[in-house]
Amino acid sequence: MAISQESNYQLYDCTMSENDTKTSSAVTTNAQQSRHRLANQILDLIRDARFEIGHHLREQQLSDMLGVSRTPVRAALTLLAERGIVEARKNQGFFLKAQHLTLHRTELEVPVTAGEDLYARIVEDRLSSILGDSVTQAELTRRYNVDRTLLLRTLTHMVNDGLLSRNSGRGWTFRPTLDSQVALRDSYDYRSTIEPAGLLLGSFKFDAGLLERSRLEHIYLEGHPDIAAVDPRLLFDADAQFHEMIAGFSGNIFFLQAIQQQNRLRRLLEFGGYSNRRRVRDWCREHLNIISAIFDGDTAKASELMTKHLSAARAAARHYPKPN
Repeated sequence: MAISQESNYQLYDCTMSENDTKTSSAVTTNAQQSRHRLANQILDLIRDARFEIGHHLREQQLSDMLGVSRTPVRAALTLLAERGIVEARKNQGFFLKAQHLTLHRTELEVPVTAGEDLYARIVEDRLSSILGDSVTQAELTRRYNVDRTLLLRTLTHMVNDGLLSRNSGRGWTFRPTLDSQVALRDSYDYRSTIEPAGLLLGSFKFDAGLLERSRLEHIYLEGHPDIAAVDPRLLFDADAQFHEMIAGFSGNIFFLQAIQQQNRLRRLLEFGGYSNRRRVRDWCREHLNIISAIFDGDTAKASELMTKHLSAARAAARHYPKPN
């Protein structure tokens, strides 16, 4: 799968309309989101460059490096100054204030728009079994007290993401998924048995072209300056297609079909996990290590790395216990 840079910087369009007056005041605008994301990009640059306390963070230099104008850079630096990361000096600019340990523990939480907030609430309520298998527009409007336009736009995005299907009559139905902690455990137990074993089959044969394209894609994602801005659908597809590609190399159609089924089932449960920037970068590195071992012809090592990768993914997975 190829991911273009242009599409990666565009989250689904869930901006608030004039009629979205019923939504919570806790949600925010795209401009505020961009400010927080840019501040996180600046933090990444500071960490990578290992700037010392007192380093002058020049607006023009940062705008050139990040490909934006000075105005949003100044707004992002002002936000970092409000958080005590940098110091704003009158008529001089911004200077690094925080120590290295603080910098490595700091990441600004990007606020959500009205549509993103509603999307997340529906997913959380489904995974907590508050919402049933099927829902109606009237039911959701009452529960979330949102404008009809915003609700329909959000539900359409969920249909496009493969989380919902629209009923032939009225309402929507959630697609089958791993919606319990037991199902999640069973899925990872199953995958931990199947996926490493596929790498050890005598029929295993990799396609160098496919593997190289996957390697380049993962390098791009791992080094992305703002992974939180990448559409979660693209991240899920990159993750899922990597595992399907490896299963396909096994030369056994049943291994491939098994992983394809697991990917369909885990879409809803793991969709929210891609907001964890550090975990996304971790699994990109883990995938890259598996790819390197395959290129080296060491399928035993690749199998061992796959087992460790699935164990780490299971530990990082979000859990949604059923209500009593």
